[in-house]
Amino acid sequence: MAKKTFACKDIGMQCGFTAEAANEQDLMQKIAKHAKEAHGMNKIDDATMKKVKAAIKSA
Repeated sequence: MAKKTFACKDIGMQCGFTAEAANEQDLMQKIAKHAKEAHGMNKIDDATMKKVKAAIKSA
């Protein structure tokens, strides 16, 4: 099964964060933790969530 990857820069952020996980659910947990800690986002709004999901790649 292909790993899932994400890079903050792929949604237009000036941020070097990247993450990978075995599946999208685990990856989303890492992204949510990063968004809260690095960007002060306690909740990811719908527009940003669409960008995030579109930027997730299979590695």
